[in-house]
Amino acid sequence: MIWSKQYDLKNLNLISGDNMSSHLGIQFTAITDATLEATMPVNNKTRQPYGILHGGASVALAETMGSYASSLIVDGEKYMVVGMEINANHLKPVASGNVKAVCSPLHLGKSSHVWDIKLYDDNQQLICVSRLTVAIIEKRKFEPSGKT
Repeated sequence: MIWSKQYDLKNLNLISGDNMSSHLGIQFTAITDATLEATMPVNNKTRQPYGILHGGASVALAETMGSYASSLIVDGEKYMVVGMEINANHLKPVASGNVKAVCSPLHLGKSSHVWDIKLYDDNQQLICVSRLTVAIIEKRKFEPSGKT
């Protein structure tokens, strides 16, 4: 198991709080020894003007997955995780239903993690592939203005 401790889905969904993941309707649905899964609805909050899933919503889902996965590995008392680089290839449009994200590690180092995130539609067809690099940095407080 890659996680620092056992996590249950109810608590994992509770700690996501009131932020972008809750606004987009992201719900964690499964956690295995080495993967994290979640779903996101394809609705008015996540569609672009042409009526299909917005690429930015797909990327937000992918970054949420990798960032949460890294946070479940590091010592949260000492470290925080921040996205450093993300890319995505949008392979197929989705107009309704849900997308499922499956996040698995490619690299788990001391100062960075690299995640593979695949998104699927309700028919289990691959719709997006993404890779996220997460930096592991010492925890610090940020001022509301964004200044450190």
